[in-house]
Amino acid sequence: MGATTAQSNTSPSGFDRTHDDRPGAALPPLAVGILIALCAAKLLLHIFTDLRHYGYFRDELYYLDMARHLDWGYVDAAPLVAVYAKIALLMGGSLAALRIIPALAGAALIALTMLIARELGGGRYAQLLAGLAILLGPAFLVMDGFLSMNAFEPLFWMGCIWVVARILRTGDSRLWLWFGVLAGLGLENKHSTLSFGFAVTVALLLTHHRREFARPWIWIAGAIAVAIFLPNLIWQIRHHFPTIEDLANVRREHKNVVLPPLAFVKQQILALQPILFPVWLAGLVWFLRDRRWRLLGVIFVVFFVLMEVAHGKDYYVFPIYPMVLAGGAVVIEIWLAHRAGWTRFAVVAIIVLTSLPLLPLVTWMLPPEKVLAYQKAIGLKTVKSEVNHESLLPQVMADQFGWPELVSEVAGVYNSLPPDERAETGIWAGNYGEAGAINMFGSAYGLPHAYSRHQNHWYWGPPPQVYKNLIVIQWSLDDVRDNCTSYQAFDHYKRFGMGEENAPFYLCRGVKFDIQKIWWHSHHWN
Repeated sequence: MGATTAQSNTSPSGFDRTHDDRPGAALPPLAVGILIALCAAKLLLHIFTDLRHYGYFRDELYYLDMARHLDWGYVDAAPLVAVYAKIALLMGGSLAALRIIPALAGAALIALTMLIARELGGGRYAQLLAGLAILLGPAFLVMDGFLSMNAFEPLFWMGCIWVVARILRTGDSRLWLWFGVLAGLGLENKHSTLSFGFAVTVALLLTHHRREFARPWIWIAGAIAVAIFLPNLIWQIRHHFPTIEDLANVRREHKNVVLPPLAFVKQQILALQPILFPVWLAGLVWFLRDRRWRLLGVIFVVFFVLMEVAHGKDYYVFPIYPMVLAGGAVVIEIWLAHRAGWTRFAVVAIIVLTSLPLLPLVTWMLPPEKVLAYQKAIGLKTVKSEVNHESLLPQVMADQFGWPELVSEVAGVYNSLPPDERAETGIWAGNYGEAGAINMFGSAYGLPHAYSRHQNHWYWGPPPQVYKNLIVIQWSLDDVRDNCTSYQAFDHYKRFGMGEENAPFYLCRGVKFDIQKIWWHSHHWN
């Protein structure tokens, strides 16, 4: 990253550039039109497929509870996801209000990936391919289909990569300051940004760009990132690092499916869409072979290896793919520069036509019965990411079923009690999905606030009163027998929901313990 080099009017593809089509210049009208068209297609795709057949995702109900308890940290999340959910609450808290937020993040990722392709020297065709890959990539369609920090993670990371690419192109080390801002916000969005930052640091040390550490800007950028992250770090210290405990529990309990190296790579290829594999692989190879962009390739390799060694879930790698897809788009533009014009159209057509059959499985456009029939017709088997996942549908779909029905059934039991008995009856949920569902839908039935010792709900308890009776969800029959003077069981079953939720809940009369005294003795973090 030496002195700024002069820019020619020719892209890597060999196409002549006008002055305003060069990196750093304003986007020309045609490029702006392509960008707007792809972003609009992204929004329309989610708007017209996200709301008809499915409901709130389990985690969305949890994030809405977080939004009602805004804080600088949570057991299993950084604080920004609660801010996104708070915005949805301010818009009414409807499913539409919730889902438009990640859809907008996905549209922004398309635009940013196209800008990265342009920064790498790609012309309008490369920018189109890069944006199209993000628009149709199954991994991104799933991530942007419901509210979570995962929809925003690639946005912050690729913002950092865009800054790095500009530094590599211009040699302006002062741009590291913007990297620090984006990295700090990324940490407040999701702690996995630490792994991304680690990959960037190692890649710098492994390349000739290690000299950046002899300049002040990268150190100032690190200080900026730490300063932005500091409120969450202070929260973690004051609460004795619950996130570390939570992650340790997940490892100890073997909650997640661990894939061997070849299976991990195979799952990455499938999740990104096999036809896009040559695109991102070409981008990676180009980065590693080109001295100017080698740093980007090393960042990808270090991060990929880190996720495999750490036994990360397959989707942990998804946020870093846009940069290699952008690089691959530039490579394809170079390859096709002096070939017949129809070849460029053919590549676009192949990507679109091979992606369309996957849309019913990575968006919510089909009802569950048709999803199952479609899976069977094309011979696709659902891959589990968690060991105990039991459902007819993929987990991301199954966790959108059963919540209103559960609340309705609990309300039927609660409202069947005499008024004086209802006043002494509370609701104890086994996990944050159940608690979130009660707190989201329960007010319409007159239900009290639900309490749980799962994840951050533990900090929001105990209940303000000692209940004589409890409606308990996700309790074993042995626990009910040991802690209740008498009890009644009520069946709950939802065909397309998660298997763990298809268990009886109980009306526990004559509770044998003081909930306020036992509350702080244990919590359930996993």
